[in-house]
Amino acid sequence: MAGNNVLQITDANFQQEVLNGSQPVLVDFWAQWCGPCRMLAPTIEELADEYKDRVKVGKVDTDSNRDTAMKFNISAIPTIILFNKGQIARRFVGLTSKKEFKAALDSVVAKPVS
Repeated sequence: MAGNNVLQITDANFQQEVLNGSQPVLVDFWAQWCGPCRMLAPTIEELADEYKDRVKVGKVDTDSNRDTAMKFNISAIPTIILFNKGQIARRFVGLTSKKEFKAALDSVVAKPVS
């Protein structure tokens, strides 16, 4: 359930891929059985494609990666967290519009030099 530019993030690689990364990271906490998560998936994939050189986009299956889900107090899914420099920059719970995600991403993405 992930596109070409969407990373599969697990308990094992979360530290390396998200917290230690140099790029902002948008992390979708989801589960296969979650209807709203499946509805949000195309938006997450579009963002991964649009921001592929500037932002990492990944998905954490909360059923398979409970330690990470518990560490970030994921009590409802979908929950999407934007990390910047290893810190939480923004948290979204529930279905969120692409426009809201883009505004948050644009606020942390390095602006290209003109």
